[in-house]
Amino acid sequence: MSNIYDAVVVGSGPNGLAAAITLQRKGFAVLVLEAKDTIGGGLRTKELTLPGFKHDVCSAIHPMAVASPFFADIPLDKFGLRFTHAPIAAAHPFDHGGAAILSRSLKDTIALLGKDADNYKRLIEPVIESWPDIAADAMGPLRFPKHPLKMAAFGLNAIRSADCISKRFETEEAKGLWAGMAAHSIQPLTNWASAAIGLVLSAVGHLHGWPIPIGGSQAIADALGSYFISLGGTIQTNVEVTSLNQLPAARAVLFDVTPKQLLKITGDEFSGLYKKQLTNYRYGMGVFKVDWALSEPVPFTSDHCRQAGTVHLGNTFNEIALSEQETSSGKHPEKPFVLFAQQSKFDITRAPQGKHTAWAYCHVPNGSATDMTAAIENQLERFAPGFKDTILAKNTMNTVEIQAYNPNYIGGDINGGIIDIRQLYTRPAVKISPYRTPKKGIYICSSSTPPGGGVHGMCGFHAAQAVIQDLKKQYK
Repeated sequence: MSNIYDAVVVGSGPNGLAAAITLQRKGFAVLVLEAKDTIGGGLRTKELTLPGFKHDVCSAIHPMAVASPFFADIPLDKFGLRFTHAPIAAAHPFDHGGAAILSRSLKDTIALLGKDADNYKRLIEPVIESWPDIAADAMGPLRFPKHPLKMAAFGLNAIRSADCISKRFETEEAKGLWAGMAAHSIQPLTNWASAAIGLVLSAVGHLHGWPIPIGGSQAIADALGSYFISLGGTIQTNVEVTSLNQLPAARAVLFDVTPKQLLKITGDEFSGLYKKQLTNYRYGMGVFKVDWALSEPVPFTSDHCRQAGTVHLGNTFNEIALSEQETSSGKHPEKPFVLFAQQSKFDITRAPQGKHTAWAYCHVPNGSATDMTAAIENQLERFAPGFKDTILAKNTMNTVEIQAYNPNYIGGDINGGIIDIRQLYTRPAVKISPYRTPKKGIYICSSSTPPGGGVHGMCGFHAAQAVIQDLKKQYK
């Protein structure tokens, strides 16, 4: 690593790779360093159970990858990335045997919501129509938007709690569907701004679907890496950075890490106030994850669930809200909200012929070592009687194991820090530019910056824009 680079990116998750690509496309020489033997961060696929069964180790379904302005601007299809879609993006079963759905067709979605059809349409349709204009601002730092009226209209609902929004619905079906969407925010549904992620996931589902990468999530990372290399970039794996002294000469260093790791590597470089803000940065709930190798598809009672790539298991709004509140308070619910995906039903590369894989997680207190396998499987059995009889093998990961696998997931927090109203834009610190640190030439580009967690690359993209501005000044 004796070469002189314009920028070094530490970490090859989607945000690190997005930052590297953005800089390389502008003609800067960029080096990416990755501690593991493969690139990807949360974008990795491995045989976790039995030979031939490919499991997404972390992220699985990727609605934001197709809704992101960064991904829309790069030709990953030319580097082998292909997506497939389930007939239904997401389904939400109920104890009575029926289900609500999120379909790319707004008409099909509201057809199952009865007297809440118009209520759902009034809530989501404006976001669908505005998203192409507001996406860049909604997925970025706090700034004056390009379309202020549209952004304000979105923000008036997004800043509310999911609980508040739920009161616009009358039926359990609409309330439950909404709860499943909003619970992706990984916080109590009574929190301010917990509605934001539910609005976005619903709208982009109607616009683009919730796509499944063929071959596994690793395919996204591999395409990003290949594109970066094609631009002239350099990637080195098996390089764990623990000190700035390890890095080659560079005008900028971008860290795709969370504040806790950044402090360990560069803490002595920062002022007291910034250091204090990083120290006080708050992490959210963790996740407990299970992957299964199955003898057959999951026998959901609802036909809609059998056609869905993602299934939200939690029954009613009240049940899901209670589960998230209890988990946030340090408890382990008997009936946790479960996010479930069945990629192999729609991507035959994931399992041997006739067999299947399944992926699920529930939220748990940060740092929990409690085994939630039984609770998760009971939720599946509740809506898919006979599920347990299909299990050939399983792999589980508690929050400690998840953090060991990906150090960015502190205590199992896959969002890089809780995205509540206090850390929606002021992540990781209160600064005009959240990507710049007080130390010249050091930047942070992880999901601990706006807009937060998810496979969208926008944290890295915006961090790279700050670097580009600063480097241009140096070259003048």
